[in-house]
Amino acid sequence: MTIEGLITIASSFATQDTLARLENEIAAFGLTVFARIDHAAGAAAAGLVLRPTVVVIFGNAKGGTALMQITQTIGIDLPLKMLVHEDGGGKTWLSYNDSRWLAARHGIIDAPMTEKLAVMLSQIAFNATQHDPR
Repeated sequence: MTIEGLITIASSFATQDTLARLENEIAAFGLTVFARIDHAAGAAAAGLVLRPTVVVIFGNAKGGTALMQITQTIGIDLPLKMLVHEDGGGKTWLSYNDSRWLAARHGIIDAPMTEKLAVMLSQIAFNATQHDPR
């Protein structure tokens, strides 16, 4: 499902398993995990309740710099991020920004790296959320 540049897919795994698989996939693509923001832990620290909601921030300087050389405003959307979250029924979901949407948002036209990035993010998301066919 894509809504206004946001792609959301169901995971076949529990939240913690999806997060572990996501971080493994990010590393397998040669990217670096810069941070993990656990919104549920933050909510708990404030005395509030929130279902599992974790943002994983990742990327690499080579790809990010190339995009920012085209237009620096894309830096507001970099590094890349994916959100792993659990709905009220206990189902885990993974959401991320469509790189094509990000490129359009910042006026980047005909950048081959945008399509390559879209394919890579799709593969990372798929591998993190779907059962291995092996």
